[in-house]
Amino acid sequence: MTTAALGSAGAWTGAAAQAQTASAGKPVILVLGDSLSAEYGLKRGEGWVPLLEKRLAQQKIAASVVNASISGDTSSGGRARFPALLAQHKPSHVVLELGANDALRGLPLSNTEDNLLQITKAAQAAGARVLIVGIQVPPNYGGDYTRRFEAVFAKVAGATKSALVPFLLKGVADAPDAMTLFQSDRIHPTAAAQPQILDNVWPELRKLLPK
Repeated sequence: MTTAALGSAGAWTGAAAQAQTASAGKPVILVLGDSLSAEYGLKRGEGWVPLLEKRLAQQKIAASVVNASISGDTSSGGRARFPALLAQHKPSHVVLELGANDALRGLPLSNTEDNLLQITKAAQAAGARVLIVGIQVPPNYGGDYTRRFEAVFAKVAGATKSALVPFLLKGVADAPDAMTLFQSDRIHPTAAAQPQILDNVWPELRKLLPK
């Protein structure tokens, strides 16, 4: 199942607070994503990104999170926004969760790959470690397209030696009771699914953070 849609922008952490965190040498995790990370259809605080903040606090990891996700965003939109985000927040880590809307709009896979590649390279050039988050599309897109789309994320991760989450919605979209974990649009996960989404991201992100 793919994810994407229109909606409101995700919450942004204040620039002043981020500057203080960066100057103190604490990790700043920038999440650049779409509706999956922007709490589309959820109450504020229910999404996997706010849950990430709570987990960091629970594990006494001194890091802050900037959620720069916007519902409906594409990889090209993220690429256009990224230079300003880098300059403003100076992240030490970037979680790149884009591409689902590219598939929904039928955009060329070569464009998606190039956008993700350039975002990743820009982040690395600025000294940030990158975690690429993959997504999958349903079989009705066609077997060939489905396989090639899924491969984009691994290809970019391999080319840039970045960390990879192969499928953000593992245990959600492929769960036996999958439909109970999605909102009425059958596209966006419910609040009940957010802990599982975080659990998919956390192991790879934790490897990138200070011990």
